Amino acid sequence: MEIQNLTRQDPFAADATTNNDTPQIQQGLIHIRIQQRSGRKTLTTVQGISFAYDQKKLVKAFKRLFHCNGTVDTHPEYGEVMQLQGDQRQNVCEFLSKVGIAKMEQLKVHGF
Repeated sequence: MEIQNLTRQDPFAADATTNNDTPQIQQGLIHIRIQQRSGRKTLTTVQGISFAYDQKKLVKAFKRLFHCNGTVDTHPEYGEVMQLQGDQRQNVCEFLSKVGIAKMEQLKVHGF
């Protein structure tokens, strides 16, 4: 008799890659938020992208394509969060769906 709860199972064993090492579309939601800084200045945050993708390379691509500054911040509650200057919500949604990182149904846009 085997008890189901006590079997060892690595929760990180299910990698986000297939046999040909191309990343699949991730399973969870990606939250794209906007925060008001001071006056007209805004900050776009992107949270929930799978760890199979390099966050710093994504921010580098965002900065080049959207002509804005950005960084990867480590939040104690949310983990790694990408921050971009300005209202980049629509641009981020289009980029993530065009590249194939996530479907439009997985992108949850918050804000105004």
